[in-house]
Amino acid sequence: MRSVAALVPRIARPVFQKRSPASAQLLADWDEIVGPELASVTYAKRFAAGTLTIACTGVVALELQHRVELLRGRINGALGRMLVDRIKFVQEAARVSPAAVVKPAVRERVSLATAGLPEGPLRAALEALGTAVMAKGR
Repeated sequence: MRSVAALVPRIARPVFQKRSPASAQLLADWDEIVGPELASVTYAKRFAAGTLTIACTGVVALELQHRVELLRGRINGALGRMLVDRIKFVQEAARVSPAAVVKPAVRERVSLATAGLPEGPLRAALEALGTAVMAKGR
């Protein structure tokens, strides 16, 4: 048996080298944070200096601009602290979430890396993070 503390650095290192933990969490958990309806037409593009950039089509951006306070509250609530001060929208064509098109080999590799962990929210979060990181680097 391996401790969770022994697995976290190996799984999280690639993410933290490129992004802050909050940014990594936003990218990994975007679908759960905003829900399936918004996740299908938006994605978190970047998070820096308190500003979250969300990519979406123009029509969606207009609609979300009217609900920006609600969206910011939902995101900060999911992160557990007030990190997002401003939300910026950029127009881009909708894309499929990386987690939706993950290759079976990636899922298997992530499952092997977390196999020693007990079932529960920590394991699920680490699997989601690992899957998002590895899918992004394909």
